[in-house]
Amino acid sequence: MEGDTFSGLGNGAQIDGRVLQTFQKSFVQVQNILDQNRLLINEINQNQESKIPDNLSRNVGLIRELNNNIKRVVDLYADLSGNFSKIMDASSEDNSSGSRTAHKRIRPA
Repeated sequence: MEGDTFSGLGNGAQIDGRVLQTFQKSFVQVQNILDQNRLLINEINQNQESKIPDNLSRNVGLIRELNNNIKRVVDLYADLSGNFSKIMDASSEDNSSGSRTAHKRIRPA
């Protein structure tokens, strides 16, 4: 896939295959964390319903883990957003520099 490009952004921008792999990797990481969070929430709920003191005490650690996972997801999305903005800015600059020369009007003398 290296060297492949994707031009599905609507404005003719092309994205390197490595960039797509990076985005995909980040989205897989996010999905894995969200899946783990679902399991943590289920366990927290079961512990809460059981009202067993040891289970309730365990929830403290589980909730900390859940909060840390949420922070990780926020960080991953922030990185994705920043990377996407950089790509779009670079693409916009490439397109605008090419379009300036291609769309010059010649005025009659």
